Amino acid sequence: MELNARIPAGPIQQKWDNHRFNLKLVNPANKRRHDIIVVGSGLAGASAAATMGELGYKVHCFCFQDSPRRAHSIAAQGGINAAKDYTNEGDSIWRLFYDTVKGGDYRAREANVYRLAQISVNIIDQCVAQGVPFARDYAGYLDNRSFGGAQVSRTFYARGQTGQQLLLGAYQALQRQVKLGNVKMYTRHEMLDLVVVDGAARGIVTRDLVTGAITSHVADAVVLATGGYSNVFYLSTNARGCNATAIWRAYKKGAGFANPCFTQIHPTAIPPHGEGQSKLTLMSESLRNDGRVWVPKTPGDKRPPNEIPESERDYYLERLYPSFGNLVPRDVASRRAKEMVDQGKGVGPSGIGVYLDFRDAIQRLGRTVIEERYGNLFDMYMNITGENPYEVPMRIYPAPHYTMGGLWVDYNLMSTIPGLHVIGEANFSDHGANRLGASALMQGLADGYFIIPLTIGDYLATARPAKLDASHPAFREAEAAVREQTRRLLSINGSRTVTEFHRELGSIMWNYCGMARTAQGLEKALDLVRDLRQQFWEDVKVPGDSGNINMELEHASRVADFLELGELMCRDALHRNESAGGHFREEYQTPEGEAKRNDEEFAYVAVWEYAGPDAPPVLHKEPLEFEYVHLAQRSYK
Repeated sequence: MELNARIPAGPIQQKWDNHRFNLKLVNPANKRRHDIIVVGSGLAGASAAATMGELGYKVHCFCFQDSPRRAHSIAAQGGINAAKDYTNEGDSIWRLFYDTVKGGDYRAREANVYRLAQISVNIIDQCVAQGVPFARDYAGYLDNRSFGGAQVSRTFYARGQTGQQLLLGAYQALQRQVKLGNVKMYTRHEMLDLVVVDGAARGIVTRDLVTGAITSHVADAVVLATGGYSNVFYLSTNARGCNATAIWRAYKKGAGFANPCFTQIHPTAIPPHGEGQSKLTLMSESLRNDGRVWVPKTPGDKRPPNEIPESERDYYLERLYPSFGNLVPRDVASRRAKEMVDQGKGVGPSGIGVYLDFRDAIQRLGRTVIEERYGNLFDMYMNITGENPYEVPMRIYPAPHYTMGGLWVDYNLMSTIPGLHVIGEANFSDHGANRLGASALMQGLADGYFIIPLTIGDYLATARPAKLDASHPAFREAEAAVREQTRRLLSINGSRTVTEFHRELGSIMWNYCGMARTAQGLEKALDLVRDLRQQFWEDVKVPGDSGNINMELEHASRVADFLELGELMCRDALHRNESAGGHFREEYQTPEGEAKRNDEEFAYVAVWEYAGPDAPPVLHKEPLEFEYVHLAQRSYK
């Protein structure tokens, strides 16, 4: 496996502009001769499909939902970063670049991060032109708020539903291209395999989730925009349908998987409340602008929060990090919340949680202002918990959220398989070991609107893929493999449900490869996951058949992939003998309990190559060089 990042030469401020000039172009008249498959219709997928359709390519866009509007991007609440400095606080492209590299604990490529910060200013203009209703101040200017890991207000937002509003903007652009015939939309279709011909990605195999039909789709290039894999933990903030199947099947066809253990635990989710729970609910990080995080100073104090006087409250983030306070990065806030719970200071009936209190903000600003900023989030919390956060503090606790790992891509967002491009959360490229809040939407739209439409043309103009159709043996073989796995899942007829296996896997991953990890625990997890995978293929029960709607069959296929991915995540976490961002090995921490990196040995991207069902994966390393942001121990004090 060759890891050529293709990072352009020259000063970092000029790399993207120079690179765009040097990209080979496809004649506008020739674009209509090229078919491009886009898998996923969230922010990254919808924006990419719409933009490439507008450029003239023949785009085929697939999603497993009944509408692109149901993509998980709608769940992003708090905002989108951009270095416009409307607030005159000293922000700049350089500061956003610096904050992102530092926030990711120096485990991201500088060139990619700088490009992301550079493009961020264009994203806002694009979305405003589409009619996205960003919040505005009294004078009518676009408003901003703060997010974790930054000391400036650079986050543009639409109350607590920014992701939904941005997705509607991308969706309308996509539907315009569908109407014009430039994009063909395939809803309720799930990608189950990647087809590689002569070493290049040339199509996919899908299952129609309504009829069960297995079909092949041919293209000159394939773009995966299928999101992250936090549902490997079973309970996460992700929608129940989010899965890793597309990128995992691509990994098994030769695409390198980078940094799989870099998973983010979000500090502000509603705490879990029982065995029967199917997912966790995110409370936007934007709430940390006005909410203060605290626990009782005395372990085991079960008094109602409003009966605990100020002198007996520990605002621990403000105490430990006076410069950033409640706006420390997510990995830091999450670990500190766990630490408070482990000390017996957890709140609520289960003792698993901390308070997020808006009392002072309501007194200072008035309830009306808080309602304007966060009203829908407060309503959601009230509906789920039955508690009124205007009168009592919210109870929050960390939960699996975003995955920084994903398929390895070069500067052009192409994987180790020529022709297979990966964008948004599905790739590993821009965040390092921890993602700053409000940067997911930024990356998805940067990749989809501004990067992939240009770089994919360079591939097509250079590779000049030959025409072929679905009768090619590679497509027949891929279809046969998909049908065989489907048949096998349905034929086991065991005694345990898919959900039972998924829940047990999630418990293993959370306990041993979650917020805190140890070598001993990861070794144990590897054995447990292998045993569980064997039990799955011997004892899972998948009712029904494959000729119609069968959600248990869908779930079983996805859990089969999670069982393999979980092992790779543990293997990656075990080999990385350091702590970095969301990867916290308890053996490697500073005296203050912060993540302690080992830059001499682990300043690289860990890229895993599939070596077969019975062989361990092969580790490749892409060294990371820091020329513009010098390596240092992170400090937010």
